[in-house]
Amino acid sequence: MYTLKRFVLLVSIGAFLFTGWFYYYVNTPVNLPTLPYKFSIKSGSSLTSVGKQLTEADILPNTWSFVLLSRVMGYDSSLKAGNYKLSENTSPLQLLKTITEGDVHIEQAEIKFIEGWTFRQFRKTLNEHPDIQHDTIELSDQNILQLVGADETVAEGLFFPDTYYFVEGSSDIVILKRAYKIMQNNLALVWAASDRDLPLDTPYQALILASIIEKETGKDTDRDIIAGVFVNRLRSGMLLQTDPTVIYGLGEKFDGNLRKKDLQRDNEYNTYTRSGLPPTPIAMPGLASIKAALNPAKTDALYFVAKGNGESHFSNNLAEHNRAVAKYQKNR
Repeated sequence: MYTLKRFVLLVSIGAFLFTGWFYYYVNTPVNLPTLPYKFSIKSGSSLTSVGKQLTEADILPNTWSFVLLSRVMGYDSSLKAGNYKLSENTSPLQLLKTITEGDVHIEQAEIKFIEGWTFRQFRKTLNEHPDIQHDTIELSDQNILQLVGADETVAEGLFFPDTYYFVEGSSDIVILKRAYKIMQNNLALVWAASDRDLPLDTPYQALILASIIEKETGKDTDRDIIAGVFVNRLRSGMLLQTDPTVIYGLGEKFDGNLRKKDLQRDNEYNTYTRSGLPPTPIAMPGLASIKAALNPAKTDALYFVAKGNGESHFSNNLAEHNRAVAKYQKNR
């Protein structure tokens, strides 16, 4: 009996001491390696792996106490993936609340795709981003179109240029799907609200025209008039004669200098030799260019030439256009 009482007493003392230590441990701020301190929790991380990660970073003294705290508090299945920033030393309990309740700001990584980029530029930027899980880096463009659920057979122009925010470690497939869906939604909304008295039969044709407008626009205030010029040309059966389509058709052969022979060499993207729109977009148009393609300015202009300062000079007839070319281009 004496031995049993002694055992119970020792257990009680041990429990009391452990409780006191545990209370002290969970409420005492730990010294972070640097301030502010940033760390990431990837999607699907387990409680043990997070505890180990924080222990190896010298934030926690050990993993098991953090796991025990999580289970005692009922937070063991509530971890939120994200990039975290701690601005001051924090206790294990507060840290646990931070990564389960989102008590502080959770930073996200970002990637930016620029209006007028080709899909090749889009993929290069995606593949080089250090915070993205590269699941498509070995896939073809056609494989990617299948992954995002696209009906189209060419990827050019189908992904919306914008800044995308994501949790570090996210798959590039997630970003691709988001960019494709946003482009489809924007195109559908503008198409539904557009002037249908246009020489465009499908939203995809509008996307092709928008990509040309994107590449030709140097100043935002000229965008709608440039759209009006191309619409006037399509209506009248004139050739579009736009350099960006020829450059796109040249691909990697283009060395930065567009020559007369390039304009005369026929291919499906040469709008100097073929009438109508090219078969696909030539770049990623932004929302402003999509709106311009489907709501062009009312103008009699059939020609325009770059002034050299980002603006364009518009002409209603060829004689006026030739004078403008002589003034703004030949002198340069």
